[in-house]
Amino acid sequence: MSTRIVAMGDGLWDLFPEGPRFGGATANYACHASILGAEVHMVSGVGADERGDALLEVYRKHGVNTDLVQALQDYPTGVVHVELKEKGLPTFTIGENAAWDHWEWNQGIERTVRNADALYFGTLGQRGPSARDGIRRALKIAKATQIPRILDINLRAPFFDDLLIRESIALCTVLKVSDEELNRVCQACEIDLSQSDESVLSELRTKFELDLVVMTRGAEGAVLNHAGGVVEQPGVPAKVVDTVGAGDSFTASMTLGLLARKDYPQILKDACKVAAGVCSHAGAVPE
Repeated sequence: MSTRIVAMGDGLWDLFPEGPRFGGATANYACHASILGAEVHMVSGVGADERGDALLEVYRKHGVNTDLVQALQDYPTGVVHVELKEKGLPTFTIGENAAWDHWEWNQGIERTVRNADALYFGTLGQRGPSARDGIRRALKIAKATQIPRILDINLRAPFFDDLLIRESIALCTVLKVSDEELNRVCQACEIDLSQSDESVLSELRTKFELDLVVMTRGAEGAVLNHAGGVVEQPGVPAKVVDTVGAGDSFTASMTLGLLARKDYPQILKDACKVAAGVCSHAGAVPE
């Protein structure tokens, strides 16, 4: 029996200068988790438009179950305008009031969450009140069924504040954060930034009673903090084309490693290898 993951949040098109690419942190995560062998159920919204149809087609191409992706007449499929700066690093301008902000809770979502092995969410996916309410309902069920609640904090200005950061971390069991996000997260959580990164991660874990805190370091690899100590993994060499989706693929690989009960060094090694592979081609998921 395959591992069943519910991924809740944003699915959209990244509009690059050369044309659109499939994107959204949750959508990227869902596709990579499916490619790696999980049974993935995407919970989101698309517009009743050509972009929405195309988004559903990409999900299905990569084996993601789309039964819980709602096609909404009154809202467009989400888009993000992307520019690539030095070293392939992206900057994002995110379209507002998209379909993925407005999906609504239903019995089908509830049944699927109750039978899941893990639940994934982020902060951007909670931008709309309806979507945020649905994610919070799912997290309540996931807490009761004692499955991992994976938060990729994925901060995207201006769609977060201190309260959202704190509330989201308090609702997860595993927190994934990038080194670029760590200072902002610590500011929101009132954690002393003068400490070492390892001390900061440990304080985050203990303050919110988390199982794990994992920080990605770009080309430098990743570090994992757990009750028994710290695990570090150096970066895996890659010929970088762009870094879009690398963190999402890392989190997907990490999730599957945790559910397979691999040891932490192996989990980080595998996740860094997957992320390096994503950096070596254009776009967040394989064409």
